[in-house]
Amino acid sequence: MQIEQLYTGCLSEAAYFISSDGEAAVIDPLRDVDAYINMAKEKGVEIKYIFETHFHADFVSGHLELSKKTGAPIVYGPQTNAKFPFHLAKDGEEFHIGKLKLKVLHTPGHTLESTCYLLEDESGKPYCVFTGDTLFVGDVGRPDLFSGDMSKEELAGMMYDSLNTKIKTLDDSVIVYPAHGPGSSCGKSLGPETFSTIGAQKKSNYALQDMSKEDFIKTVTDGLSSPPAYFPINARINKEGYAGMDEVMEQGLQALPIAAFKEKVQDGAWILDTRAATVFTEGFVPESINIGLEGRFAEWAGSLLPFNQPLVLVAEEGKEKESLVRLARVGIDKVLGYLEGGFEKWKSAGEEIDLIIDIEPDELAMDMPHDNRLEVIDVRKATEFAAGHVKGAVNTPLDTLMDPVNVAMIDTENNLYVHCAGGYRSVIAASLLKRQGYHNLRNVLGGYSKIKQVKGIPKVSPTQEAV
Repeated sequence: MQIEQLYTGCLSEAAYFISSDGEAAVIDPLRDVDAYINMAKEKGVEIKYIFETHFHADFVSGHLELSKKTGAPIVYGPQTNAKFPFHLAKDGEEFHIGKLKLKVLHTPGHTLESTCYLLEDESGKPYCVFTGDTLFVGDVGRPDLFSGDMSKEELAGMMYDSLNTKIKTLDDSVIVYPAHGPGSSCGKSLGPETFSTIGAQKKSNYALQDMSKEDFIKTVTDGLSSPPAYFPINARINKEGYAGMDEVMEQGLQALPIAAFKEKVQDGAWILDTRAATVFTEGFVPESINIGLEGRFAEWAGSLLPFNQPLVLVAEEGKEKESLVRLARVGIDKVLGYLEGGFEKWKSAGEEIDLIIDIEPDELAMDMPHDNRLEVIDVRKATEFAAGHVKGAVNTPLDTLMDPVNVAMIDTENNLYVHCAGGYRSVIAASLLKRQGYHNLRNVLGGYSKIKQVKGIPKVSPTQEAV
């Protein structure tokens, strides 16, 4: 028996590859499925099943792609309704993978079709449970995403029943393998680990403590932030289907000479620059949006870029395919090609360039007393802002900067000093503002993590009015 967790950090997503005696199964695969096919070849096993725990909202799953390339059936749990062929499993149904047995545990709550899979080892002993978004390490899946017209309270009530009748009854030694780890927006506050045990979660997970259903519903539904805007789009794509990756790659991996690149832009394509933030600020093609591959790239691309908007890429040489794959993971498929030779070729050809001025927090401290047009734009989440911020700063979270109403509230005549927590989001924000006509701006290096160390910048914290 072999179980491998294939973890993708920028999406905080875990897929699983199970193999035994020449047979294998994949649980919650990503859209780029070559890794699973190659793994099967290396191990000399045949992929027999593709199991989905639910319709994912935060990424496009590889269920259709993997089924097409391997012939393995797609398995969903009870109450699933999809527009493609799949095996609708019954609660308690068992599947054999070599000498192993996988049992279906229908656990509605995160979504109606949410299902966990309990794996028994060769001796028939329950070994681990793949919990999808039903149970995380330290948290449970949020009940407010994609379940038709049901309220989050109704779904949370279902989750209470699922946890108490299907999960808490498992032996303490059973390993918990969830679909997500820290940083995921599918829960409120996931712990730092990507696996645990039932016993450990009974002790430490707030949602598995003894409480009434009413208290559970209130606990699970309180404090939910708005989910990323692309979540319902990805859930719909997973339910209805999508284009094959080969087609997406063929279109997006076209090297565009400068003239062809400019023609695409003139026809309405947006420019997405995936180079690192620190490189982007030093020079870029005018009107480019920067979302660097070094951060939570796919999540921010899905949150900020319209899904029906044609794109052309500027990437670090050799990173074009990675950019395309990671965009496709969240369903962004309308990439028409990339700038041949990248930004360096654009620059050496004498084409117009733009840049963003980077400053250290010390310079912000020196400018603040002398510039009455200075405005600090804090693009962190509201919860981060509430935990401490620059006095007088305007909190405009990054995911709101595509809304013209929010942007219109920023004065074009002001000198804008943009920051986030560490520097990644602020460059994305600065590129969006530049694109919308704001040019008097500075990017504060190191973000609030460095700003809070500078004594000359007045700050507000929850316990102090100004420090």
